[in-house]
Amino acid sequence: MAKEKEHINVAMIGHVDHGKSTLIGRLLYDAGEIPEHLIEKYRKEAQEKGKATFEFAWVMDKLKEERERGITIDVAHRKFETEKYMITIVDCPGHRDFIKNMITGASQADAAILVVDVVDCVQAQTKEHVFLARTLGINQLIVAINKMDRVNYDQKAFEKCKEAVAKLIKLVGYKPEEVPFIPVSAYYGDNVFKKSDKMTWYNGPTIKEALDLLKPPEKLIDKPLRIPIQDVYSISGVGTVPVGRVESGVLKVGDKVIFEPPGVVGEVKSIEMHHEPIKEAYPGDNIGFNVRGVSKNDIRRGDVAGHPDNPPTVARDFTAQIVVLQHPTAITVGYTPVVHAHTAQVACRFVELQKKIDPRTGAVKEENPQFLKTGDAAVVKLEPTRPMVIEKVKDIPPLGRFAVRDMGMTVAAGMVLDVTPRK
Repeated sequence: MAKEKEHINVAMIGHVDHGKSTLIGRLLYDAGEIPEHLIEKYRKEAQEKGKATFEFAWVMDKLKEERERGITIDVAHRKFETEKYMITIVDCPGHRDFIKNMITGASQADAAILVVDVVDCVQAQTKEHVFLARTLGINQLIVAINKMDRVNYDQKAFEKCKEAVAKLIKLVGYKPEEVPFIPVSAYYGDNVFKKSDKMTWYNGPTIKEALDLLKPPEKLIDKPLRIPIQDVYSISGVGTVPVGRVESGVLKVGDKVIFEPPGVVGEVKSIEMHHEPIKEAYPGDNIGFNVRGVSKNDIRRGDVAGHPDNPPTVARDFTAQIVVLQHPTAITVGYTPVVHAHTAQVACRFVELQKKIDPRTGAVKEENPQFLKTGDAAVVKLEPTRPMVIEKVKDIPPLGRFAVRDMGMTVAAGMVLDVTPRK
């Protein structure tokens, strides 16, 4: 079997209506993932509904619609290949889905494409998405200045918008000189996969070339083993089979493993991935593994498997840097929303509001604030109401990021700076 290409997760961010869906549709189409006849069909439908130019956007929306109707769609629809990488696009339609996808899914995005309309340029959501990407640890950025056809492919319009975006991303700590700014027309395919002959003044990379210039994600092989459990099955004739994605370390057949918080220990009898038996599993692998000595009732979704000599950290409390994305009133000490980290969902109490900080510089704005409101960044201490595993973001990043949810919305997003273990 040919060695699989390195996999990279890319979040598509930016203000609503700036052309994110069209750009994704165009990327998938140019990559040969969407047949011509389908685009033609959408083009006709779009024109009939008075929504000309929406055909590429509908590629994604058709998937969304089908998802909503509960038909499973092969994720391959959102994957495409470049020369170097297998790319999975994490579409970020709204804040909420974005954060949930980013934090809980397998979509720890390694990079983001920020889509900005050349005419409207920086809008409120453009700012929010950039702050968010930064807070969630996305260090690589590509800026697509879209809808160049609206300004007749004019270089001055591009430069003007580029300047505004450069200023914004610099505020949060990206280095504009390291970020490609690409003038594109997603709808017409200019500078998406192919270089555009309408903008001879531009000599940088296309979107596809910029994707190939990204650095691959660090494989956390030399870190301690961590497998957040998504599901546990009891299979007759086999036994207990937990299922999850290896986030760090290596799991081998014959290993002893401990599941935390319950603290139960078992031995790995077999591992399988995509229904094929494998001898060892590495970070990024989605696996099922049969464990002897552990019953289905001992473990559940949200538990984390590790090796007994370096077990997952069960937190008594943890200190985190958060950004409040939306809250109808204010967050004060005693507030107890649900924290979503890896596959766990545990109610956690805010026990200290230590300091308000400037999200761009990290400078302290206020010590021990009385409350936090929408838009604030802060360092806080949280106490889980029942045992949960969480790790420092600098030790094991995928287990150190979380979302705070309440009232059916994502209230805040954050990363763990320190953990006080229970033991």
